[in-house]
Amino acid sequence: MPRHGRPETTMSETAQGGRPLSVLEVIRKSSDFFAAKGIESPRLNAELLVGQSLGLKRMQLYLQFERVLAEPELAKIRQLVRRRGLGEPLQYVLGEAEFHGLKLKVDRRALIPRPETEWMVHTVVERAGTAHPAAVLDLGTGTGAIALALATAWPGACVTAVDLSGEALALATENAQALGLGTRVSLVQSDWFSQVPAEARFDLVVANPPYLSAEETEKAPAEVREHEPAAALTAGDGGLADLRHILKGALRHLNPGGWIALETGPGQHAELRQIAGEYGWTRFESLRDLAGRDRCVLAWA
Repeated sequence: MPRHGRPETTMSETAQGGRPLSVLEVIRKSSDFFAAKGIESPRLNAELLVGQSLGLKRMQLYLQFERVLAEPELAKIRQLVRRRGLGEPLQYVLGEAEFHGLKLKVDRRALIPRPETEWMVHTVVERAGTAHPAAVLDLGTGTGAIALALATAWPGACVTAVDLSGEALALATENAQALGLGTRVSLVQSDWFSQVPAEARFDLVVANPPYLSAEETEKAPAEVREHEPAAALTAGDGGLADLRHILKGALRHLNPGGWIALETGPGQHAELRQIAGEYGWTRFESLRDLAGRDRCVLAWA
């Protein structure tokens, strides 16, 4: 087999002595390769990618460690290992991500859903309690993660999700249809509120907008900088521009007593509290995530 263009240190067609490679040997070789590349959790990455290639969950993989792999199976694994070794995010290589109990398709069309966003959704659902919002607006939906999670948590809610990117909306549509939520979540191409009807009113507005400054984006890991859409990461005014715009515009679309939940960057809450006061929000809460960092802002009309 030609070796040009693939990582030599991950795996070869046969082990020493001409013996075919087993599942466990491929996992070990791939894990060593990832460790040499400085990839965090190399063994986990290797197991997930080998499992994805073979159509096996991790527990099923463990039960087949001694299974000998055929060359077509090795070729498929090599392709995924090569992509991960070049720094492509694991979720993009796998083509999927778990979010609030949902399996979502993910690719370069939208930002990878983060644990911090999942924590915000959990917090919003917990805070709502039995008073489920009847109408929800998700701004900058990306993969559709927030909108689809809330539609699942609140079966009676009417959820509208908007995004400026047509590619992101196409991905969100694919996820909505795959989850059987295509008729319950309305997807609209819009630059924030621009295509939201002036008369539309919601009980909850939620968003994970861009909130990194240009300098912060430059310092972000290469996996983020080089592979995820920059428009979903960086905002002007030191990262506050889109947050400011949303806080101003949301008041026109909220029912009395309606509220907003925003994911933010650490260190922005003092200024956001001041902005919210200037625009007329009646109540403001700053919430810390599980790592103790300012992460989510709640405000009430």
